[in-house]
Amino acid sequence: MRKFDYTEKWKKLLTPEIVGYLTTIHEYKGEQRLIAERYADVLESLVEVAKIQSTESSNKIEGVYTSDERLKKIVLDKTMPKTRNEREIAGYRDVLGTIHENFSHIPIRDTFILQLHRDLYKFENASLNGGKFKSTDNIIEEEDANGNKFVRFRPLPAWETPEAIIELCDAYNEAINRREADALLIVPMFIIDFLCIHPFNDGNGRISRLLTLLLLYQNDYIVGKYISLEKLIERTKSSYYDALQESSQGWLEGANNYEPFVKYILGIIVATYREFFDRAQIVEEKKVPKPDRIEKLIKNHLGTITKAEIVEATPGISTTTVQRTLTELVKEEKIIKIGNGRYTKYKWNWDKEN
Repeated sequence: MRKFDYTEKWKKLLTPEIVGYLTTIHEYKGEQRLIAERYADVLESLVEVAKIQSTESSNKIEGVYTSDERLKKIVLDKTMPKTRNEREIAGYRDVLGTIHENFSHIPIRDTFILQLHRDLYKFENASLNGGKFKSTDNIIEEEDANGNKFVRFRPLPAWETPEAIIELCDAYNEAINRREADALLIVPMFIIDFLCIHPFNDGNGRISRLLTLLLLYQNDYIVGKYISLEKLIERTKSSYYDALQESSQGWLEGANNYEPFVKYILGIIVATYREFFDRAQIVEEKKVPKPDRIEKLIKNHLGTITKAEIVEATPGISTTTVQRTLTELVKEEKIIKIGNGRYTKYKWNWDKEN
């Protein structure tokens, strides 16, 4: 049986790069709390967007899709799911809602992890074993460029899984309660161990990302409420899987290196805070006319930007206003339109400014 003990292992992670991440996140945490308190009402619009993005992206990583229109209706609970994909999306929505509303009342124990998994599959039939640990041994496969599959990792066998999850939770709680190690180190260590156990027949990746959010919330890192961590993970999916692979090597023997995955997760948290501050700045500029805010956003954006990205980045401004402003800015030659239809992008016309 693989043993879990975080009381000493975290000390090996205190490299200059990781310490730099920790320092930055601690500073951002205080700033974010002040902004969230000051603009609580206005920032609620970000919460709705983050829920939609988190539900979409975490499922998308696992190949679970639906249309944008259906996704929004499902996340806002305005329709019933019709397909298996939509049922899984609806389950994720409900677990995410549970975490948002009750994170401080969810103990990190095997029974509660099973409940989260049960709710992930609440819209499916019982044959999928929602809320039950895996019944047979599983493997993690990869596929190369030629379509050939090979075994990347062999998790714990099914018979060891229930006890392993109990010991994993105990090790996490002991480390957090001791208050010696920074929770930002313990959380990703817990998550990589959870993924290496791979306790369920299906849904391990999605539950791991929900647990990441839950553990961060419980340790007072609430930025994921406003900006989707899952969206940023999806954007860097290749790096996500590379970090998982590096940190899982030698895991069964207790010889794995947590550092790659810890660095990856800390980098995602830093990026999430930075995006939050960008959005908060837009909130502070609410009194600025909407067309001026759109113009400033495009000017300060590196490279090209789509209309959908502008709408997403400017809560409270309608799609109609964004389109009207884009048309005017193109006429005035302040921005350049690239492409047509759904592939249309825009960029600032720096040549006109010189």
